[in-house]
Amino acid sequence: MFFKNRNNYQNRIDTLIGAETKLEGDIQFVGGLRVDGYIRGNVSESSSSCTLVLSESGHIEGAINVSHIVINGKVTGPVQANEYVELQTKARVIGDVHYKALEMHTGAVIEGNLIYVGENEIKLLTNKD
Repeated sequence: MFFKNRNNYQNRIDTLIGAETKLEGDIQFVGGLRVDGYIRGNVSESSSSCTLVLSESGHIEGAINVSHIVINGKVTGPVQANEYVELQTKARVIGDVHYKALEMHTGAVIEGNLIYVGENEIKLLTNKD
């Protein structure tokens, strides 16, 4: 009632990669993607304002480039969030994290650099071919 929702990201999950699923290859998705399993490849959005949720049991080995990211599992590779990153208690990122807005819970670990990306830098990164 008195507080605005800080997390203005899509909370609908359109695609689920289950806990026992192992996927090798790059993924592009639309909407919401929840990963409980393992991905070896790059994860990116096909359109703007997509959300990636990596659960405690999830692991991504590759680059992530998504507007809104919630991490509670392990990422080995760089993370690029054009809008918002939430690193929950069990999050472990081995790589640089590029963010516009960041929420980091106690217990989250980053083995890399935290890099703030303003409006101009986001446009440059997304227009790179």
